[in-house]
Amino acid sequence: MTVNRPRARAGAKARRTPRESVLAERYALFAECLLTGVWIAVASLPLVTVPAAFAAGTRHLRRRTAHEGGGRREFVADFRSAVRGGWLVGVAGWAGAAAVRVDVLAVRAGIPGGPLVGAVGLLALIGGAVAMLRAAAVWEPGAAWRALLADAGRRTVLDPAGSFLLVGGLAVVVCSAVLVTPLAVPVLGAVAAAAVAVEERRRRRP
Repeated sequence: MTVNRPRARAGAKARRTPRESVLAERYALFAECLLTGVWIAVASLPLVTVPAAFAAGTRHLRRRTAHEGGGRREFVADFRSAVRGGWLVGVAGWAGAAAVRVDVLAVRAGIPGGPLVGAVGLLALIGGAVAMLRAAAVWEPGAAWRALLADAGRRTVLDPAGSFLLVGGLAVVVCSAVLVTPLAVPVLGAVAAAAVAVEERRRRRP
């Protein structure tokens, strides 16, 4: 009986090893998401580069989940490729945000019809942000942003569950920025990971 106990312990330890490795891999992926959030935040500083930053970030996370090589240099290379057409998307996005702000000011001023216009504008802004995230999640070097956004817009409508998940992620970023501003930086990586997961879920769905 005493001779078999060390073997039993060794067998139990061997059985725990795969679970421990999976847990370690998940923690590593979580840490990679937080680091990616920092990269995305830095690349987004010019503001109009937000779509390109998310495109580079999501591609980095796709490489990470596929166990492919890649790091900061690959992120920078992807960002430079994505920003060539992505900056126009960023300009359009910020122009839309400015228009929504005007609608909100109209609501506060009590202009007739202002609440309806404000609600429509806010919904359009949220939908545009979700479509941008979904387009960034499938971006590849050389892809046309116009085609990516058109397809992403259709997926945003046809896959409401995934779209609501991304809306929740954006809400977390906003709440983090309001409560603890520095916390919003790494959370950007979690939003990028959520976009990748949503698109992967849609791809595998029968």
